[in-house]
Amino acid sequence: MATTTHLSNTIIRPLSGSRITLHKLKPPQSSIFFNRTLVNNYKTHKIRSSLLEQQNPPKPVNVEKLVEFLYEDLPHLFDDQGIDRTAYDEEVKFRDPITKHDSIGGYLFNISMLKLVFSPQFQLHWAKQTGTYEITTRWTMEMTFSLLPWKPVLVFTGTSVMGINPENGKFCSHVDYWDSLKNNDYFSTEGLVDLVKQLRIYKTPDLETPKYQILKRTATYEVRKYSPFIIVETQSDKLASSTGFNDVAGYIFGKNSREEKIPMTTPVFTQAFDPDMAKMSIQIVIPSDKDLESLPDPNKEDVSLRSVQGGFAAVLKFSGKPLEDIVREKEKLLRSSILSDGLKPKDGCLLARYNDPRTKSFMMRNEVLIWLEEFTLD
Repeated sequence: MATTTHLSNTIIRPLSGSRITLHKLKPPQSSIFFNRTLVNNYKTHKIRSSLLEQQNPPKPVNVEKLVEFLYEDLPHLFDDQGIDRTAYDEEVKFRDPITKHDSIGGYLFNISMLKLVFSPQFQLHWAKQTGTYEITTRWTMEMTFSLLPWKPVLVFTGTSVMGINPENGKFCSHVDYWDSLKNNDYFSTEGLVDLVKQLRIYKTPDLETPKYQILKRTATYEVRKYSPFIIVETQSDKLASSTGFNDVAGYIFGKNSREEKIPMTTPVFTQAFDPDMAKMSIQIVIPSDKDLESLPDPNKEDVSLRSVQGGFAAVLKFSGKPLEDIVREKEKLLRSSILSDGLKPKDGCLLARYNDPRTKSFMMRNEVLIWLEEFTLD
């Protein structure tokens, strides 16, 4: 009976979703302690259900089926089919660090604008239940800004927390969190700066490059998953050196056992194999339609062909002339960043140079890569 007396002084009203609003009346002196405790518990997210929910529980929601639905539906986010709007409340709340909408109409309008201006490519990595009425997804989105002459590619990775309305089983909220930001609140100045800095000019030649997926992009580096590829290589002396380039370039230009010319690719790699950077090689990537068995033999003894296993790599991108001291500074920054994030780097590193040395320095695309022992998207 004491509990009933105390509850008579607090009105509990369920909203859509699983949230609860507490409207507190003026209590008698005997129930002040109870009401204070109830409010404090709410503020610290310790309340999971109200007595009213126990008396009139919401309809059961098949969250597992909604997860399966997202695996099928979200890959159509930016194609001609589009997402199924009937899976969302009319008043669904969408938030990311620079965008805000409070209706399914506004949400779909945002998707249409992104398709028009950025030509986005969306990849869903996983979706799973993370709460009674909550699903979290992890994704990568790459967007080419075609309105600018150099067509920069903007990359965003992160998670989306999607709330489910227990009354109808539809999505009532969608909140995005970017891996590159500390402050993911709307409106985030950090988020706007992150977007704008990706508009900078990088000139990437229209040549084949090793295939990779971007799994995660932080404020400092990307984590990529590279497919296997083949290189022709020879010994070099420094990361930023061109020593040996003429020998490996000569191989693809026809100085091989069959005098076969092989198409040029990008980037040119220079690899350090040990922490002291004492052992180096310079490498050109062979086109992906070739295999080791079908390639001609090199004419020079110190030039060789090798298959690179691929795998996970942390990559730091920068512009300007890739001078030796700059490259080593970038390598230290990258290694420090991935160690602080709990990743396990392998020894050595690679410098990737994408441009002809005559390219204007502010347009040059350079990258430092460090292979990782392992990587998981949690």
